[in-house]
Amino acid sequence: MSTRNELPIRRDSHHPLRLFEAAKAANRPLFIQAPMVRYSKLPFRALIREYGVDLCYTPMVSHLSTSTDFSTNSEDRPLVVQFGAHTVLDFAKAAELVQPYCDGVDLNCGCPQTWAIQEGIGCGLMRKPELVRDMILAVKERCGPQFCVSVKIRIHSDLQETVRFVAIVESAGPDYITVHGRRRSQRSSEPVNLEAIRLIKSVAKVPIVANGDVFCLDDVDRIIKVTRADGVMAARGLMENPALFAGYSTTPWGAVEKFLHLNMTLGPLPHQLTVHHVGEMMLKMLNKKERSSMVDSSSNTVELLDWLDERFVLARPCDEGFGKGIHAVRII
Repeated sequence: MSTRNELPIRRDSHHPLRLFEAAKAANRPLFIQAPMVRYSKLPFRALIREYGVDLCYTPMVSHLSTSTDFSTNSEDRPLVVQFGAHTVLDFAKAAELVQPYCDGVDLNCGCPQTWAIQEGIGCGLMRKPELVRDMILAVKERCGPQFCVSVKIRIHSDLQETVRFVAIVESAGPDYITVHGRRRSQRSSEPVNLEAIRLIKSVAKVPIVANGDVFCLDDVDRIIKVTRADGVMAARGLMENPALFAGYSTTPWGAVEKFLHLNMTLGPLPHQLTVHHVGEMMLKMLNKKERSSMVDSSSNTVELLDWLDERFVLARPCDEGFGKGIHAVRII
């Protein structure tokens, strides 16, 4: 985290509502990176900002998190910090703590994992709209009405229950709501319910973000056409292709080079996470045997770089063409 004399400046143009306005003026939805446990950390956020992402989220931060779940710097803006909380006081105090370092906070009401529900966070809040309302009100009171507060939700089996949930939550004045168009029990392999998001958009008074099944710009167009949402949020799609919002159909090789450099300068992330990021980005560049070899043959970043250098032309920041390559060049 930045020291106090290096605090990033919160500009009005960084406020998510200003971002929605700018995207609308450009006749497009807002492009948002979803909060991803372990993976939406500083080096990855820095990478995707270079490829058209308008707004980034931290991984969900809860009482089980460590300090490495929230690291930032002066260039890491606009930024929303997502919290997993289940009491009014916890959410309000957490928001106040990170307020100087971000442009807004988000309450996770959509995590479907059993441990989260047992803790009373994530989808555990989807049956408690009055509590969610009070949590938002508390942050607005403690941090000021201009400070951005949002909520990320899933849908109920009975969509009218979701409509009621949104109406109650909206009474607290959230700045926008993100809707993951799946129920808690649904897996990511099942198609997202775009009609459900459209229904919520039709009754909501605040901007609505559509989350789920965003892997390319064609998906963006399809989702916006059906839902009429104000923004789209991607998770798995950005993991596989950090440049998807910039119009790339697959990860450009330059993004792999940039990530490795950013990870060393802003991280480093734990090696297991680093290898996973690289493996996801190179999903269409490596066969199954090569992916296994990359994981098994490296226990640190140096060994990972050695493995890549043996097989690909991997530029460093001092090399001509660093970060600009589209296709990986194999060493024969």
